[in-house]
Amino acid sequence: MTTKLSQLKQDFTEGLSQISRFWGFPKGMGAIFAVLYLSPAPLPLDEIVTQTGLTKGAVSTEVRTLARMGLVHRSSRLGDRKDYYEAESDFYKSIRSILKERQNSEFDRAVRSVQETLEKLESGSVSGDEAEVAFVHERVKALQEFFNAIDNLASAVIKLESLGFGNVTKILSVLK
Repeated sequence: MTTKLSQLKQDFTEGLSQISRFWGFPKGMGAIFAVLYLSPAPLPLDEIVTQTGLTKGAVSTEVRTLARMGLVHRSSRLGDRKDYYEAESDFYKSIRSILKERQNSEFDRAVRSVQETLEKLESGSVSGDEAEVAFVHERVKALQEFFNAIDNLASAVIKLESLGFGNVTKILSVLK
């Protein structure tokens, strides 16, 4: 059974839309990145609108966010007033950008909230049924430990940049 390239691209775009949503970003962001990633040449906004089915306003907003994150690059052509966009093709660079974005103030605020809750529980200033307080303490402590591990992992991946992608690939191949 053969698959048309257009269907394959559509399936890929839908898949990246779902991944984008999983990471807490809008689905449209994933769709735009997918369209640009599979394009052999930079595309203007109008073409991105056509291929994603999103509104021009949504595409414009999401492209700016993707550019700020370093996942999309803007270019221009001599004699043409349009901006053209292309996807970052270095996956390692893309993942670092995503991890850096996830370490934004919103994520930090959520982690800080868990830390503050844990501090209150550990200070002994929370009243209530002892068994329930102990249960809540263990649950919040486990969540804090998980957030710390994720934060450390994200920091480590970001710091791997100084080693260079080739060296990181060699290190990871040894771990397999």
